[in-house]
Amino acid sequence: MSTLDATRAELALLVLYLNKAEARDKICRAIQYGSKFLSDGQPGTAQNVDKSTSLARKVFRLFKFVNDLHGLISPTPQGTPLPLILLGKSKNALLSTFLFLDQFVWLGRSGIYQNKEQIDLIGRISLFCWLGSSVCSTLVELGELGRLSALMKNIEKELKNSNKYDNEQYRAKLKTSNERTLALIKAGMDIVVAVGLLQLAPKKVTPRVTGAFGFVTSLISCYQLLPVPAKSKTC
Repeated sequence: MSTLDATRAELALLVLYLNKAEARDKICRAIQYGSKFLSDGQPGTAQNVDKSTSLARKVFRLFKFVNDLHGLISPTPQGTPLPLILLGKSKNALLSTFLFLDQFVWLGRSGIYQNKEQIDLIGRISLFCWLGSSVCSTLVELGELGRLSALMKNIEKELKNSNKYDNEQYRAKLKTSNERTLALIKAGMDIVVAVGLLQLAPKKVTPRVTGAFGFVTSLISCYQLLPVPAKSKTC
């Protein structure tokens, strides 16, 4: 493959990535929390960027609650333990509620709905829903990682003296384990972000801490959304 062809392929992947509304939302999220980290809650340009980007992101999330509503009513994979099913459905329900209520927050902050007290209350309830969904996500990932670990150990026993990394099934499980570990880190850090936004521990989780954790989880989300490059064919 020539350098020009490689460049075209890379640009095509970038276009594919940026065409995703979710990817643009996460890029804006990184800008939002990066600005929150820089401002540390103090008035100025960084705080203005934080607030304006936060409002802009709400437009990306209009009607997005339908995604998790669909996940809530969709069947779960066979063999999934009941506690993990309940946690997964709770996560879907809480996240869907958060995204649904967030639309009313957008109406208030954009000036369409004028009752500030009600909007503040709805905003706080929605953040508690997001906090709950992040806790559920963390528990689900811990449970799934435990199940994967047990399966990988069984494969290792079956392979005995063979190289486990040559086994396709083991490599697939290892890849899934790495992905779930990253998702676990993100969910755990999002709990801290939610605590910061709700100001449940203002002395420990300051706006700067909230911004730092939010920025990192945004980068993780951006990474998770990267398209898989097609393998080049060799003659």
